[in-house]
Amino acid sequence: MTSVHHGIARVDDYAWLRAGNWQAVMRAPAVLDPEIRAHLEAENAYTKAVMANTEALQERLFAEMKGRIQEDDASVPAPDGAFAYYTRYVTGAQHPLFCRKASAGGEEQVLLDGNALAKPHAYFRIASVAHSPDHSLLAYAVDTKGSEFYTVKIVEADTGALVDSRIADNNGALEWAADSRTLLYIWLDDEHRPRRVLRHSIGAERADAVIHEQPDPGYFLGISATQDRRFLLLSVHDHETAEISLIDAADPSAPPRLVAAREPEHDYAVDHHDGRLIILTNSDGAEDYRIVEAPADNAGREHWREIEPHRPGRLILDVVAYQDFLVWLEREHGLPRIVVRRFASGEEHAIAFDEEAYSLGISAGYEYDTLTLRFTYSSMTTPAQVFDYDMKTRARELRKTQEIPSGHDPSLYVTRRVMAPAKDGETVPVSLLYRKDTPLDGAAPLLLYGYGAYGMAIPAGFSTNALSLVDRGFVYAIAHVRGGKDKGYRWYKDGKREKKVNSFTDFVAAGEFLAEQGFTGRGRIVAHGGSAGGMLMGAVANLAPDLFLGIIADVPFVDVLTTMLDASLPLTPPEWPEWGNPIESEADYRTIAAYSPYDTVRAVAYPHILALGGLTDPRVTYWEPAKWVARLRELNSGDGLVLLRTNMEAGHAGASGRFERLKEVALAYAFALKIADKAQS
Repeated sequence: MTSVHHGIARVDDYAWLRAGNWQAVMRAPAVLDPEIRAHLEAENAYTKAVMANTEALQERLFAEMKGRIQEDDASVPAPDGAFAYYTRYVTGAQHPLFCRKASAGGEEQVLLDGNALAKPHAYFRIASVAHSPDHSLLAYAVDTKGSEFYTVKIVEADTGALVDSRIADNNGALEWAADSRTLLYIWLDDEHRPRRVLRHSIGAERADAVIHEQPDPGYFLGISATQDRRFLLLSVHDHETAEISLIDAADPSAPPRLVAAREPEHDYAVDHHDGRLIILTNSDGAEDYRIVEAPADNAGREHWREIEPHRPGRLILDVVAYQDFLVWLEREHGLPRIVVRRFASGEEHAIAFDEEAYSLGISAGYEYDTLTLRFTYSSMTTPAQVFDYDMKTRARELRKTQEIPSGHDPSLYVTRRVMAPAKDGETVPVSLLYRKDTPLDGAAPLLLYGYGAYGMAIPAGFSTNALSLVDRGFVYAIAHVRGGKDKGYRWYKDGKREKKVNSFTDFVAAGEFLAEQGFTGRGRIVAHGGSAGGMLMGAVANLAPDLFLGIIADVPFVDVLTTMLDASLPLTPPEWPEWGNPIESEADYRTIAAYSPYDTVRAVAYPHILALGGLTDPRVTYWEPAKWVARLRELNSGDGLVLLRTNMEAGHAGASGRFERLKEVALAYAFALKIADKAQS
């Protein structure tokens, strides 16, 4: 197929792999064109044949990774007045139980049994579960195709009796109003775009009321609630602009009240405290964000008063307002910390840790009038820990440590943070994990993971799966490249649109530095990334094919130009601020064409490549990896493996169920070990 944009002709020999009825395929995979299905199944058969000599290894890897999961695990109960809610798994089961106990103590009540609900389905995922404020009802959203079109069911909490199942084509977001009879949700159109926020009255026969309709496909819709649940929050946003309106939780039929009208590149988030809004904003040049307050009944920009100033290089990530304390999560020099401030006195203190690289997160919980802050901590050597922190006394209680049933001795491993010099003088943080007995003489194979998009920072947290490579002599590394917010908002801006190539060159610089320092050797690196990180994989394969031994690309966004030129696809209009709009702008067209992995495949010897896709994926459509692999096969001048596996019963997240997903990880890791000549171990 030949297309012309801005006077530039472009030939796409593999356009036929895109199903003309892709919207129908998302809902009913069986309607896929037989010729396309045959192609994908032939690719799957080829991959299975090539990887046949690793099947025993895959089984060992699966058993190892499963053995590190506490099968009868449970989350720490989260209190909410009369009850505390939690999830629990039973031995051998794929899906969670959603449970509660009376806060005063008593027997467990199983509210939902994910395993029983999943039985009729090849794919099953519960996206969200929301209990009503009076604890009488439970709403949950279910996807049975992997396409992320969710159906909502509402049941009685005490009996499990179905009350309502009239909500379909939901995106998984659910919020209850204060009356416990009104549920807000977001409706998706046939293009999988969030178009409307609706108000559903339990038991009412009338049609659901439209609270907001979004005509511009370039924006997402979101619903959430303030910590005190005084307001429900309706957000209209893309990746750099936000607009939030308040819905009175006690009067959900009242019109939403706008906080601040959207302005290009103005991002903000809202919480509520004692009649005032607490607003996290990048307004007035606060690139790394500041915190302001404004009267809840008169919240226009002219009334904003700063309560925590912008400090360049210190990125404020999240803010939660409790009754007596304001809490925020921030990151500086690539490491996170939590700051706690008492409202009455302004006294504040920070919670931080001493390891070179670690992950830290706030779990806000359900309650507002509480002295307890829950947070999670882990590092690449330390399994996840859940702490309850008394914000008044500063006492810290360890509530749970991630159990590794097969055993884990942190003293056998080393975690480090190094800085790789980029070609333009920047330094790229790299988090490392390896065994103490791994020789750092350049001989060790290394798996280098990267993402670098949407401002997402990849935490240096604990991965039970990575140990299967590390225990076989691999060094495991995460390159915190530009495009994430690992070093502040500037780090994000320097890796998007016309500066996107920085993400790719940062990753290459990280790999070259690790080889120079002896953590691995050139040609011993297996690169790994997924989704937008899959674009990174395709780009670095083109940029520096001899640096890498192999590439593992999960649901890779590799056909960037085609997708950004197709305004009918679910995510294309909202993605233009991230990548550029090649339909309107010739400059954007040329920028994307210069790096789009599918368009820049060339006649060189490529590393070994494994691409993984999902047939019902609405985010990165199945034909992107399929087309990329076809073109690689056509032009690759080397003898490296080029493999494609498409999950014919799943979407972007891969197989459903906590164990089935491990089989896909085992395939990827077996591929890495196979090409590193470690499969015999």
